[in-house]
Amino acid sequence: MSMSRIADVIAPLNEEGTKATILRWYKAVGDSIGKDEPLLELETDKVTVEIPSPASGELCEILKQPDEDVLPGQVLARVRIAVHDTAAHVQQSVPAHVAPEGASSAEGARRPLSPAVRRLLGQHGLSPGDIIGSGRDGRITARDIERQVGETVAAPPATASRLPHTAIRRRVAEHMARSLAVAPHVTTLFEADLTRVLAHRSANAAAFERQGARLTLTAYFVAACARALRAHPAVNATYHEDALELHPDANIGVGTALGNDGLIVPVIHRAQELDLLGIARRLGQLVGAARSGRLAPEEVRGGTFTISNHGVGGSLLAAPIVINQPQVAILGVGKVERRVVALDAQGAEAIGVRPKCYLTLTIDHRALDAFQANAFLTHIVNALEQWA
Repeated sequence: MSMSRIADVIAPLNEEGTKATILRWYKAVGDSIGKDEPLLELETDKVTVEIPSPASGELCEILKQPDEDVLPGQVLARVRIAVHDTAAHVQQSVPAHVAPEGASSAEGARRPLSPAVRRLLGQHGLSPGDIIGSGRDGRITARDIERQVGETVAAPPATASRLPHTAIRRRVAEHMARSLAVAPHVTTLFEADLTRVLAHRSANAAAFERQGARLTLTAYFVAACARALRAHPAVNATYHEDALELHPDANIGVGTALGNDGLIVPVIHRAQELDLLGIARRLGQLVGAARSGRLAPEEVRGGTFTISNHGVGGSLLAAPIVINQPQVAILGVGKVERRVVALDAQGAEAIGVRPKCYLTLTIDHRALDAFQANAFLTHIVNALEQWA
């Protein structure tokens, strides 16, 4: 004899209450499923995650369909678990599609493949060994295959002229519109001379490379911001109707473009505790993970200040840059270029050429005033221009 019980499949909780969208189901009602086997894929404005089955059994109910929004803690599906009371079934058997430990084939050594992944592999004539998985424990996801072949799964011919928004694009749009609606944006503009920064980078880039860190200009901007945020805590804050919440750590997000897929902001937590090497190393790890789709949820949470280095795409100036709510300010960094400037040469005027860039600070005028914004940017410019 046997009896059955039900296990709920729950949408994961997160500290910011971000909505997610069902991207795809790997199983249909009535299919058998093993414990921890991928059951569905969720997409938020920040990351794509696979949700595993909480138990072995049969998928008996699906409560949310693809493209539907879900909130943290919602029940997405239910799995019927068969509990056998005979001694012969006390020990769970290994699913047939999982290779035994020590299997020699590359495919057997991988985690189980979902039906959608197996179908896409067959469509494109690929083997699992051709793909680097970005899912849990290195599991291959459908998006890994799409990236490999350089195309999105074909849409029906009737919609070929339209490009549907991804969940990331929809969430970014909602977030940006909400930020502009609630926060009065004001931008102040400064110019920074990067002569000393570039000299330091030229002298130290090779040493950083040997220690596993690529020394980019963004690392210097993060370091300068970490110092300025400690000196001007009101910029490292969240606005509330009754108070300004000052954050103890400088958790600095760096806007990272994902091509046509949108924008993501990985966060360097406690940047004030890192030296330039630590910042450069962590920045490289986060940007690499963002562009390969391997960011963990905690790596995009908890930001208190954001840098938008739009200059990497050739932009000289962008204003206003929309604030990443619930933060109160965002730094914009323009393209570094050599400019003709007037210099003071031992009391006489002279003309010279210096590497310069525009820096903007867009603030939430409910929380900060122009005086505070200018003082903060002055601190950053001084840190960059006097880099030792």
